[in-house]
Amino acid sequence: MLFATKRVLQPNTLCFRHWTRRYLSAAVPANAVSDGGKRRARVVFSGIQPTGVPHLGNYLGALSNWVKLQNEASEDDKLIFSIVGWHAITLPQKAKELSASRWDMLATLLAIGIEPKRSILFHQDDNQCHTELAWIFNCITPVGKLRRMTTWKSRLADSRNANSESEVDESMLNAGLLTYPVLQAADILAYRATHVPVGEDQVQHLELSRDIAQYFNRTFVPGKKRFFPPAIPEITPSKRILSLRDPTSKMSKSSPDLQSRILLTDSPSQITSKLRSAVTDSMQGITYDPVNRPGVSNLLTILGACMEKSPSDLAEEYTNKSNAELKALVIDAVQELFRVPRTEFERLRNEHAYLTEVAKDGAERAKAISQETIRDVRSFVGLY
Repeated sequence: MLFATKRVLQPNTLCFRHWTRRYLSAAVPANAVSDGGKRRARVVFSGIQPTGVPHLGNYLGALSNWVKLQNEASEDDKLIFSIVGWHAITLPQKAKELSASRWDMLATLLAIGIEPKRSILFHQDDNQCHTELAWIFNCITPVGKLRRMTTWKSRLADSRNANSESEVDESMLNAGLLTYPVLQAADILAYRATHVPVGEDQVQHLELSRDIAQYFNRTFVPGKKRFFPPAIPEITPSKRILSLRDPTSKMSKSSPDLQSRILLTDSPSQITSKLRSAVTDSMQGITYDPVNRPGVSNLLTILGACMEKSPSDLAEEYTNKSNAELKALVIDAVQELFRVPRTEFERLRNEHAYLTEVAKDGAERAKAISQETIRDVRSFVGLY
């Protein structure tokens, strides 16, 4: 679910491939049809943390994909997008900043093209079904599974601007951060979602969600029927966008170097300045080589995502250009990408009554679905 978090260290590629083989081979395709020849309606769920104004990596890695999913969905599909405040507080937050970020994120999602009449858009913390279901799932989830999750270490490392996960240990771990993958499972299963957009750094959590669903069905549901469907991952196609100042790490809002990231609210002059100062190298020509030329490759990745072209193809097209010329192309592409969303965001963030109305309507629609799930779950486990 692209619960877009901050910087996540390099994932275990072997584990990701194993997970993909294990689950995708048995998954129902996104365009699967029913016996009557009509494609089954999908329930798509994803969430993002309200941790400030999104940066370019958030937009290209998750948010633009939400808009694409919305625009390509069939009329029968349900699209549910949540601003996940309960996930945000698993790490220390300043109350006033978090409150402002919640509304800024809502304005951002509307500005980039999420339509509140087509999609259900709401604050997670406005729907108590998430936490009730999470508690029930906590009671059937082994602690050992949670300790084997890798993301809590990377989130702690990120929050402390550590160089690696080895610099953090369990003495820094709170219960909320340890169990937040269970809350993620509740976020998904409260709506009995069938499809979840995820980045590679989140596939381990979706595996846990599927395991919880299967265990619950097997243990509590009469006849072991599939009450909770196994959510199918939709891997976000965009590559990771890396820091402009340190292209060995992911672009992050927590970096102390403001020049390392491009924010949705950055002015054209700020975008130009940041991209002109982006770290590259002294080699001649343009090649796509993430290992030996991470800075240039990162610029090609950004340009490719903006133009919907592969970085390798762009490298061949611009092979004789200089790094300065490549930066000029990226500047133009990013300026155009953010031009309309930035204007819309600045307009919407001050329309407090409208934002409140959208959040309230979205929460009511979300509750209408999740309360049915909770009623059935309570009955299954004996809380009636």
